Amino acid sequence: MNFMIRTKKQNPTPVAEPETGRPAGTGEEWLGRNRSSKRRLWERLNPRSRGQIRLIAEALALHQTHAQLPEPLRARLSATIGEIERLVGRAKALLAEVARRTPPGT
Repeated sequence: MNFMIRTKKQNPTPVAEPETGRPAGTGEEWLGRNRSSKRRLWERLNPRSRGQIRLIAEALALHQTHAQLPEPLRARLSATIGEIERLVGRAKALLAEVARRTPPGT
């Protein structure tokens, strides 16, 4: 019987660590799960909340753009926004009235 003792091969690739000796990233990054805590929080939110947050972010961006427009254009846009808000309020009141008049179960 011939038995050979095999030694473990040394890994010749250098370790990807900075000069300080600490790993360059977190343990999750080393394992391939490099999602940030903000990303995980975003994924835990339900789709409606994500949609609302995205809508608010877009509205803030548009508001900043609106502030940078020339005065005549800004005045027209403000008037249009006011008109849209008035129509939304009217539609909301109409829908509330329809809901109030509609008997349950129909």
